[in-house]
Amino acid sequence: MNVPTRITHPPTFKAHWGKGCGWILILTSLAACAPAERVIEPDARYAPIMVNDPPEVVRSQNGAIYQPATSIELFRNNKAYRTGDILTIILEEQTDAVTRSATSTAKDNTWKMGSPTLLGTPVTHNGNAILGASLDASRNFSGSGNSSQSNSLEGNITVMVSKVLSNGNLVVRGEKIVSINQGAESLRLSGIVRPEDIRPDNSVFSSRIANARVHYGGAGTLADSNQKGWLSRILSGKYWPF
Repeated sequence: MNVPTRITHPPTFKAHWGKGCGWILILTSLAACAPAERVIEPDARYAPIMVNDPPEVVRSQNGAIYQPATSIELFRNNKAYRTGDILTIILEEQTDAVTRSATSTAKDNTWKMGSPTLLGTPVTHNGNAILGASLDASRNFSGSGNSSQSNSLEGNITVMVSKVLSNGNLVVRGEKIVSINQGAESLRLSGIVRPEDIRPDNSVFSSRIANARVHYGGAGTLADSNQKGWLSRILSGKYWPF
């Protein structure tokens, strides 16, 4: 008697594998879309000034005490005065702005038309004039608003003289980039300094800088945590049609 042979196949996981693979692809795509850590790159507009050194003065063998190659300027202070010199800026920026406004308007209008007559007789109904009219209008508006803002920045930054103007004023610029742990901060400054405002220790207050441009910013994990996500920016930005 022939007994039928039963072949047992291992269970297939084709359907389950397809669903799991889809979730893996989705998670992988989300991980790939994660923003990379941002770093602060130096800005070429605040790059240091490279000044070519003058050719070396050859010491002459003339037996004289004074030699140009080893001369020391005894009557020059240490203040910056030429291109490439270094100057320290003391940041003491503080601004306070307060704005208040109040508006109040009122307007009243009254218009009245007497009862007309027809052939010298008033037009009445049951003894009451029916063609007379009057109008009273009143409008009032009252509004008020308050706005205040305060900013403060303190610290030091050392800059270089990039140019000396014809009147002796110094055009300065410089930047400072500090990276600590998972964050980075940058401070950039440019402006025009009068030599008279430079203190004896070769420093000047930021309030004495003309046409000052001060930029303070950050990048990294801490800075990103204080910003909205890309979806929130789209929903609250100008690209959201509603």
